[in-house]
Amino acid sequence: MQVVKTKIKDLLIIKKETFKDERGFLRELYKEKIISKKFIFEIISKSKKDVLRGLHLQQKKPQGKYVTVLNGKAFDVAVDLRKNSKTFGQHFSIILSGNQNVSFYIPPGFAHGFCALENNTIVHYKCTNYRDAKSELGILWNDPKLNINWPIKKPIISKKDKNNLSFKEYINQK
Repeated sequence: MQVVKTKIKDLLIIKKETFKDERGFLRELYKEKIISKKFIFEIISKSKKDVLRGLHLQQKKPQGKYVTVLNGKAFDVAVDLRKNSKTFGQHFSIILSGNQNVSFYIPPGFAHGFCALENNTIVHYKCTNYRDAKSELGILWNDPKLNINWPIKKPIISKKDKNNLSFKEYINQK
């Protein structure tokens, strides 16, 4: 496994080997010695093409996430919301695919979202904290202050995500 640092501190890309033969392939998804975090909760989501989920965060009980696309392709985004970070408000994006063996580690203190670029996109998350509905918060995916260059203009969005806060509202409510 190879860990690649991004322009944002502690946000990591993990490139892993795939072992192929005539039967198919074998992939290692996670090694504790590479990302030494305690993951206590796992989630899988399945999305059709053009579904956008996010930007989500757990405000009172923040989660670190180890994100892997098992099938399909997703445009994945993390926004730094760590109050004392030099990169507060900045984002990083990456395309993750089931054809690759790449994961994305997002530490606690970030908002996260993704857009499915193919049907049957399956995203697997390992999380460092449990989901807490009372702690959930969302920021609008297309907020101009974040300047995220999403690969889609008219995504399919949940009713809940349509009511997410603007970035300015998020900052002012803290």
